Amino acid sequence: MTIKLKLELASGQSLKGAPLELLAKGVVIARAVVDEHGYVAFDAKRGAADFAVRVDRSILTTG
Repeated sequence: MTIKLKLELASGQSLKGAPLELLAKGVVIARAVVDEHGYVAFDAKRGAADFAVRVDRSILTTG
């Protein structure tokens, strides 16, 4: 199944290129990258679950 989302930040900033993760019951089940128009599509197996989306934290830097 494909899950499609459009992401818009209130600040107007772009999320282009941001890696996102789709989680089911807290477990990462798919990954995707936001395109230049703010769209992202996840390919996931069919099934009933509570889904959540988060930014892949591996892009964050500390320092």
